[in-house]
Amino acid sequence: MLGCEGEVVVRRWLTLVTGLLECLCFAGVVFGWASLVFVLKTEGYFSYLCVNTTGVNGTQFLDCSAQDEQFSLIFTIASFMNNFLLLPNGFLFDRFGTMVTRLLGISMYTSGALFVAFSSSALSVLLFPALSCISVGGILFLVTNMQIGNLFGSARSTIITLYNGAFDSSSALFLIIKLLFEAGISLRASFLFLAACGIIHLVRTFLLLPRTHIPYPLPEGYTYGINCGQTKTFSPEQTAAIASVQSDDVTEETPFNNESAEKVATFWECFLSKFFLWHLVWLSVMQLRHYLFIGTLNPMLQRLTQGEPSLVSTYTNAFAVTQLCGVLCAPWNGLIMDRHKGKPRAPGMSEKEADLRASVLSLTLTALQCVLFSICASTPFLPLQYLTFILQVLNRSFLYGGNAAFISIAFPPCHFGKLYGMIMALSAVVALLQYPCFTLVKGVLGGDPLYVNIALTLLSLLAFIHPVCVYLHCCGLAAQRGKPKDTLPSRSS
Repeated sequence: MLGCEGEVVVRRWLTLVTGLLECLCFAGVVFGWASLVFVLKTEGYFSYLCVNTTGVNGTQFLDCSAQDEQFSLIFTIASFMNNFLLLPNGFLFDRFGTMVTRLLGISMYTSGALFVAFSSSALSVLLFPALSCISVGGILFLVTNMQIGNLFGSARSTIITLYNGAFDSSSALFLIIKLLFEAGISLRASFLFLAACGIIHLVRTFLLLPRTHIPYPLPEGYTYGINCGQTKTFSPEQTAAIASVQSDDVTEETPFNNESAEKVATFWECFLSKFFLWHLVWLSVMQLRHYLFIGTLNPMLQRLTQGEPSLVSTYTNAFAVTQLCGVLCAPWNGLIMDRHKGKPRAPGMSEKEADLRASVLSLTLTALQCVLFSICASTPFLPLQYLTFILQVLNRSFLYGGNAAFISIAFPPCHFGKLYGMIMALSAVVALLQYPCFTLVKGVLGGDPLYVNIALTLLSLLAFIHPVCVYLHCCGLAAQRGKPKDTLPSRSS
């Protein structure tokens, strides 16, 4: 028996570590786009769009704004697909489980890598499906790995944010590909290697992950994969029932339903709740700011360096290196959200209420970071961009980790895949505004993004509404606990 228990513990840690490596090395590579653009320009992708133009002083120069616009469009579509397809994929994950979802993700990721490997300057158009496939496959790796936090209940939010930080840091993979390219390793060889890594993902899918889902709270004796005992698997409906029965407080209230915890809220109740709607605003405005920054980083550096290739390369490398710090920054957000775990709660306070109260600081800090990042990004001073890069990776790691952690806290686990997919899909629609913004800067504003940056900075202030709503909700619950029982209404409203 002890041998079986030891095997279960080892498997859980192997699952955790290999999931972290998978997210760190593969999941979010598309967000290192600026590094890959540098290589693609060197290889001549879309170079036919560059034209000789006469400047105002009569000098001739090569105008590659149309080439930059194509690269921006590729990233816009890939980032949109990354989020929008999470809606059907979230339903797929909740309905069919981990194995089916990962097989889809692996096939898309491998296909995308092969598209890039066999593309060329003459087949530049292959980059459109390639980056979209890599993007969608990568986010499915993240979605199927985040449930691993359920195996470590007291550190659940910390692990979820750690995985999201690894997702952010994986964007540095394109920097590695850029450095290998400069060392003589071809783009084709690098992406063929990425495609071959699909074998590793398949092995992990079958040996170290459940076929369906990892429930939360974790039932006693739960096992998965190949083991010495009986495997216990749970459907989403069983997961919800377990969460209800094992709740610390059977009268625990949810932010969208004040009935007892035994009644699990429906998907539409969750979707139409004020928490979901304000969380959508919180995510969307900050994500738009980040996507526009990443998608326009190369032309921004071209403008600030007056087109000096060595300086553009230096700052591009600096940006990519800072992305590695995402995996170090994200757990701090999880620790903020888990800081109350293991401590006694106030009389009558449910675990969900304690989690929500702890999330207020995380949500507020994330919004504040975004405002500071946006201000620095709006300042046309080249050395300041080092600070911009640091604030960007810090804010992005807090943003996505906090997003997933909040959804897992505020809503029933049986709806996690659908709600996570829905919020990412809707935020992706908002993120499409990045391309009109880029076109506006290149056209009407003559390449100067100052006014667009100011508008986005003001827009990001809307993110502060969400933590205020959560705080007021928690204050309302505390006030209800303070009332004598005979003064409470007979039926919760």
